[in-house]
Amino acid sequence: MVFKRRNKRPIWRAVVEFLWPRTGWARAFRYVKHRLWRLPDPPHRIARGIFAGVFVTFSPFFGLHFFLAALVAFILRGNIVASLLATFFGNPLTFVFIGAASLQTGHYLLGIGDAPDTEEIHSSLGEKFLNAGGDLKDNFVAIFTDDTAHWTELRIFYDEVFLPYLVGGIIPGLICGLICYYVSLPFIQAYQNRRKGRLKAKWLALKEKAAAKADAKKKAE
Repeated sequence: MVFKRRNKRPIWRAVVEFLWPRTGWARAFRYVKHRLWRLPDPPHRIARGIFAGVFVTFSPFFGLHFFLAALVAFILRGNIVASLLATFFGNPLTFVFIGAASLQTGHYLLGIGDAPDTEEIHSSLGEKFLNAGGDLKDNFVAIFTDDTAHWTELRIFYDEVFLPYLVGGIIPGLICGLICYYVSLPFIQAYQNRRKGRLKAKWLALKEKAAAKADAKKKAE
């Protein structure tokens, strides 16, 4: 295949590059920023796409953020490509804070005991994810054996993690999405205006050059 890697990356290298890109996070952020600003769409549509992408990163539907961002952008009549790029807001450097804000807000709104602090998020979430995954595996095996399916850990995961995350992510997601919308809109407008000015200047220069050549040709005749 044309685009297939000649040397397949080891799994450990793929994980490391996901957590820390080879070019560094600063360059990755700059790349995403320039791609957003250069999209061929009105600024308000691009900004709506950015809002959609940032908003869905506060949802617990990991692995579906691209699809959800595109759906929200479509509903808001925003730029879908901008929404996909904006999901970069949720990355290994920010997911801990996104998860903490969503869970704390969800526990508060639903009145589920004391909201866990950031240091507790790692152990409690990791343990509940593993336990829920164990339940899924055991229940899948139970379909083909005489074992009894158990839903205790999945129920705990839903009640204490998924539902609070889903409900609690709405408010911080809206806040961060709106901030990104109103911050990005004037920058995109200014960038597109400068770009239009540069393109117009180049066009006028080419037009003047062509006119000068035409005048020189007439004089030569």
